[in-house]
Amino acid sequence: MDRALRVCLYQGSGRLAKGSGVGSAMRHQAAMLRHGGARLVPPWAAPQVLQLNTVFPDSVLAGMVARLLGMRVVTYAHSTRQDFEESWVGSAALAPLLERWLALAYRVGHVVVTPTPYSRGIIEGYGLNAPIHVLTNGVDTTFFDGDPTARARFRARHGLGEGDRAVLSVGHLMVRKGIVEFIEVARSMPETRFFWAGSMPKAAMPPQVRLALEQAPPNLTLLGQLPPEGVRDAYAGADLFCFLSREETQGIVVLEALASGVPVLVRSIGAYEGWLTEGVVHTAPGSASTLDIARSARAILDGDAPDLVPAGRELARLHDVRAVSAELLDILGGAMAGVSRAGAPNDRWGKR
Repeated sequence: MDRALRVCLYQGSGRLAKGSGVGSAMRHQAAMLRHGGARLVPPWAAPQVLQLNTVFPDSVLAGMVARLLGMRVVTYAHSTRQDFEESWVGSAALAPLLERWLALAYRVGHVVVTPTPYSRGIIEGYGLNAPIHVLTNGVDTTFFDGDPTARARFRARHGLGEGDRAVLSVGHLMVRKGIVEFIEVARSMPETRFFWAGSMPKAAMPPQVRLALEQAPPNLTLLGQLPPEGVRDAYAGADLFCFLSREETQGIVVLEALASGVPVLVRSIGAYEGWLTEGVVHTAPGSASTLDIARSARAILDGDAPDLVPAGRELARLHDVRAVSAELLDILGGAMAGVSRAGAPNDRWGKR
């Protein structure tokens, strides 16, 4: 008899998030579940657990129906009011309403999972009764491995010679993701090629993003929305990953870059506290100017900064989807039993 836990990783409107961090998180969850021995089934195949990742109305409705049918519901809290602000046109005005909706959506779960202690601190303010677990979104270190062939492929595609240096960032073209500052850093380093992987509908762009893109320097290349294989090649081909986001719940792209063996420069923000330390990534203060960031980037590219790549790869290994699959299955087991197994943060969260 098949005793594997039957889990429905609900898609629904989540397909709209395929190219985002939520889409990556869902792919990682599928890998964790399979590695842990769970059986992924569609909603009509009598799942024992329904796993939700988006806060679209259909996900909330699916969770309510699942509860009525006796399933256990696990809700992933990827979104907060803070990371919605400075995202789309009008997002700041809508943020208070979104916060109320998030609280309603997350209450559907018997348990809630969120990727960092920082995001748990925010979610705890939503007045939920369900236990809130911290579990990394994970990274597939066998896919993002900095393969030399992938590096050569990316660099040949974009005309990068042996001595040319490439700086990469990945994310939607949002103010929050740091696209405006990234463009200014590129302008101050005309000798270096800059690449941004990610997109956004022009109608949704705030005016400052549109203006920055219209006035972008010639050493900036917009790669658009790439498939996972294209993003993998971009990491491998880069000499520095510069991620200037001002707000995240975790930042999966940082883990992908670390796994790929590329030096990482990030803005110091709350989501990284306690786990993404200065011994793993290069950091710029939240108030750092673009000139300060450019100075740090040059030091890394010139070899005048410490080599943190080995430490970064080790941290990525701790967050690998295979390494954390047992924790996800333990959370699901607790949901099935109707108990909380939330424990103290492990070595991924500051006890390295």
